[in-house]
Amino acid sequence: MTAADVWLPIPPDEIEGLPEGPRYLFWDGEAEFPADPAGCVFYVVPYMKPSGVGTRPLPLMSSVRVVQTLSAGIDHVEPGLKDLPPGVRLCNARGVHEASTAELTLALILASLRGIPDFVRAQERGEWLGGFRPALADKNVLIVGYGSIGAAIEDRLAPFELARVARVARSERTTARGPVHPLTELPSLLPEADVVVLSTPLTEATRHLVDAGFLARMKDGALLVNVARGGVVDTKALLTELETGRIMAALDVTDPEPLPAEHPLWRAPGVLISPHVGGPTSAFLPRAKRLLVDQLHRFLNQEEPRNVILVTGTDTP
Repeated sequence: MTAADVWLPIPPDEIEGLPEGPRYLFWDGEAEFPADPAGCVFYVVPYMKPSGVGTRPLPLMSSVRVVQTLSAGIDHVEPGLKDLPPGVRLCNARGVHEASTAELTLALILASLRGIPDFVRAQERGEWLGGFRPALADKNVLIVGYGSIGAAIEDRLAPFELARVARVARSERTTARGPVHPLTELPSLLPEADVVVLSTPLTEATRHLVDAGFLARMKDGALLVNVARGGVVDTKALLTELETGRIMAALDVTDPEPLPAEHPLWRAPGVLISPHVGGPTSAFLPRAKRLLVDQLHRFLNQEEPRNVILVTGTDTP
């Protein structure tokens, strides 16, 4: 048994620049493992797989030192962290998904405000559906979750002549674009926002952050855009608000997910749903490959990897 295996969900011969030394093994979530998991020292979690797939080998990975996700969120691997030895670095894919997710966020906002879904349905009926629609110009936008994706979203909103962008994150700080408010200030910021964008990680602190109280503070006619995780929103509370027609929603993620065909969210008024496609675009693979090559060079040179979210067996990253 070798103790220098690297498990990749992308075929190694498709990644240029991988450093020499380890044995690179391809595993994208299949039933059979490519080798004994105990020999894996660097594990890249399969991307966009059903719950439980990526965590299945973790209890057997006694030699692993780095677990690398290809997603911005790490909630899908957190249940398996308890099975890992201490000192394992869990890294996310910061730098991979910002462009694609920010693009989709802008698309969802514009499509919802300008009524694109209505136009598509009208086209199918051969109906000329005119009338006035809300513009993004002059609106107040609130971004909840201001990491690299939240910042990328604001970058793409900048040319749209907004009245104001407010930013909220776990902790207060100042950026080149302006202040970032702490979560405790959400109640005072929500009533001013025409568009509320969710781009926060799913944690115990943010699960059902968007509850009945949060939604009640949103102004009439406001748009809620979720490109974070479905669990950030209390689906039942959202449905209650949507059924009144008071607010709109554009959702790339839902709870549950995938959304069952019979779920009432599909048919709720004022809702645009995309099937969790913020990350998987043509921009994904080139950025993912560059990240993996860089991380593996760092690993083999005994340098600290990028994007460390936490270290097992410790309280802080």
